[in-house]
Amino acid sequence: MYPNVPNSLYHPKHEHDACGVGFIANSSGKAEYRILDYALQALCNLAHRGALDADAKTGDGAGVLVQLPREFFRREVEKLGASLKDDGDLAVGFIFMPRGDKYKISHCQHIVEEACQQFGIHVFGWRVVPVNPRCLGDKARDTAPEIQQILLGRSEDWDTAEYERRLLLARKAAEKKALEEEIEGFYVPSFSSRTIVYKGLFNAPQLQKFYTDLKDPLFVTSLAIFHQRYSTNTFPNWQLAHPFRTLAHNGEINTLLGNKNWTRARELELTSPVWKDQVEHLKPVIPPGGSDSSALDNALELLELSGRSVLHSVMMLIP
Repeated sequence: MYPNVPNSLYHPKHEHDACGVGFIANSSGKAEYRILDYALQALCNLAHRGALDADAKTGDGAGVLVQLPREFFRREVEKLGASLKDDGDLAVGFIFMPRGDKYKISHCQHIVEEACQQFGIHVFGWRVVPVNPRCLGDKARDTAPEIQQILLGRSEDWDTAEYERRLLLARKAAEKKALEEEIEGFYVPSFSSRTIVYKGLFNAPQLQKFYTDLKDPLFVTSLAIFHQRYSTNTFPNWQLAHPFRTLAHNGEINTLLGNKNWTRARELELTSPVWKDQVEHLKPVIPPGGSDSSALDNALELLELSGRSVLHSVMMLIP
């Protein structure tokens, strides 16, 4: 039993709460590998909260969201023959692509690069994410996407908020293009200068075994959100694993259809002093084909990047 420390976030009565999801944060704000390590250990301790397929190895999904480990990705930028003036200039797009078709993979890369160029984001190059598919169950291995990262840089006159907004616009443009061309398997788990998401169709212990990046001591963070999924109202796949880009969520949203319809209706009169004439690029706010949690994630992301705090944005989304 943990000690009952005054003013602590821990209390024994909350032991049963929020099964399958949690977070680790360093109270000092210092980025360390041990924070990721604690999160992965905690995730493995939630393995009993996740579902398994008939092969007894494929999970419903697991993942972790962390701060962008800048020293780790600075090294990857330098491998491409480029350099960073400042670590804050870096952003990383994490991309799932159709597997086994070199033309489709190349075309997906072109779509993402074109979207970045449209909004003035510099492209350093691509990185194939090292993975170990041998640890996966049959269904997860048979449906695994091609997984790549695009390494990006910003203009000198953008602050962090402007950079994140441009990254969202670029991601939205790439998603719309892929949807128009009916490219199956294209999905962007994260596209940010602040955070990155590693997720997939795993049970909890498979996450670190599959993504070998998560074993690198340079993969430091001061916070980590982790999630082990038990799918109830959507069929499990690589894209619907949590965390999403801003949240990890447990439970079903019973007001889902009403929320989606109201969001769609309000798009017709959507204006913003932050986005100005670029607001049209943000539509649809909620892309088709996602889960209830992914819909909530898209709405939260847009509210926060439009100038509100995360707390304010979450309170706006609670009926």
